[in-house]
Amino acid sequence: MTRSAGQILRAGTVLGLFAAVAAGVLAGTYALTADRIRESEQHRLLEQLQQVLPQGAYDNDIAADALVLDAPALTAGGPMTVYRARRAGAPVAAVLSVATPDGYSGPIAVLVGITRDGRISGVRVLAHRETPGLGDKIDIERNDWILDFNGRSLSEPNARGWAVRKDGGVFDQFAGATITPRAVVKLVYRTLQYFEQNREALFAPAAGQP
Repeated sequence: MTRSAGQILRAGTVLGLFAAVAAGVLAGTYALTADRIRESEQHRLLEQLQQVLPQGAYDNDIAADALVLDAPALTAGGPMTVYRARRAGAPVAAVLSVATPDGYSGPIAVLVGITRDGRISGVRVLAHRETPGLGDKIDIERNDWILDFNGRSLSEPNARGWAVRKDGGVFDQFAGATITPRAVVKLVYRTLQYFEQNREALFAPAAGQP
């Protein structure tokens, strides 16, 4: 073996060892942080769920008692997650994670809590890209507009009332930003309709559960 070939071999060996060590460090770091990341995500999810449905209303693990369903009309094309709340095994409410593509600046993701009898327990916007100072008033941190859904149902108001005032409904619009609240109102109404049509299926026990 020539001197240059030996040098290349040694350099390759060193690089290989370095890559192996780096890979080991990365794998170890991931193993140490994966559980912490999952715990953080779980904590955030529970906080979001409790904003639309108080924890005292149920006694099951609502985050674990969930369904993932195909409902493209309520999710801008993707799957929908439904979190079921129960007390002593009896259905109490469901929280549906839905979305609309009809926002002014793109999709708007929303959590809608609905009690067993079809009334809204709470609505929160999870993600949006609406214009700051205008459309972002759908965010509870910017405005209390979203609280107007609390206690409403398919019959309160009636079908005509499920619209912004500009369209003859009961919900306020924002000055200069009607598209955003209109999209959210329509989404929440469609979610209530879906719940009404699928109520029993939504609360059915998952396979393997009593």
